[in-house]
Amino acid sequence: MDHILEARSPAFCRATESKIEQIEPGIRRQMLGYGSDLMLCRVWFDQGAIGQLHSHPHSQTSYIESGRFRVVIDGQQRDLGAGDGFFIAPHLKHGATCLEAGVILDAFSPAREDLLRVEG
Repeated sequence: MDHILEARSPAFCRATESKIEQIEPGIRRQMLGYGSDLMLCRVWFDQGAIGQLHSHPHSQTSYIESGRFRVVIDGQQRDLGAGDGFFIAPHLKHGATCLEAGVILDAFSPAREDLLRVEG
């Protein structure tokens, strides 16, 4: 197993003490906890920000904490808002456009090693 995935976050995470990184124009991410099999991130989007279409080998489920988003998964598109969620099976192309500034909580299984490398 890769040494990065042998690591895990502290048992408790204070949002005020966790690093927030700019990942794309208008998009910021904060790690809220991870182990080798699970990861949770909070992602802030400015209105008009675009999470480009991409895919990865991880399962992903997301919860829209606030705002409105146009979400595309495997060619299907839905407009979703606060309280809504979505699931992305491994390898499906997906992305989101922020229609109204907001926050999404993203959970990945297993943890996304690529995000941990960026996190440092």
